[in-house]
Amino acid sequence: YGANDGLGAVFGIVSGVAGYTGASDSHFVLVSGLAGMLASALSMGSGAFLATKSQREIYEAEIRREKREIEEDPQEEQEELSLFYQLKGFTEDESNVLATRMAEKPEQMLRTLAHEELGLSEDSFPNPVASAVSAMLSTAIGAFIPIIPFFFLQGIAAVLAAAIISLFAHFAVGAAKTLVTGRSWFSSGMEMTIVGAVEAVITYVLGA
Repeated sequence: YGANDGLGAVFGIVSGVAGYTGASDSHFVLVSGLAGMLASALSMGSGAFLATKSQREIYEAEIRREKREIEEDPQEEQEELSLFYQLKGFTEDESNVLATRMAEKPEQMLRTLAHEELGLSEDSFPNPVASAVSAMLSTAIGAFIPIIPFFFLQGIAAVLAAAIISLFAHFAVGAAKTLVTGRSWFSSGMEMTIVGAVEAVITYVLGA
């Protein structure tokens, strides 16, 4: 997601600025692309950090509430846990035995109730710093691709080279998604390539 976001955003910036300058000032396009890369990477990194931090804070607040309920009325929470086990297919007696044993370990009971009642698990929340670094680096890598030609080429040649490698990168990122989605790598790659091409045309025309 980060690579796709950075690639799409900066490809659009490069196309729009190239259209505005008539591709005559490659230095201006390069500076704009680098600024866009930096802004996209920092934005994605800070967004990922705040989002995962907020998720963890919500989890911790719910855990505190659940812990308070266990302390105030342990019997009711034990009965509640027994009902959850019954819904999973255990008999009433089996559920009561499991809930009783679980009640002997308050911390384990707390984690189990949080998972069963709220669908929350501590393992499902990534580290905010790791998420921020991952999002920032992947976005920066994707965003750097469209501006590479402007380090070496000038004018229309740089714009065409940027378009070619950017569309190829769109295809590669789209195809790579199939490792998770299980879709056809070709159709997924072409879908992202078409989206990138449409975006580039729109931004170039608006820039012009």
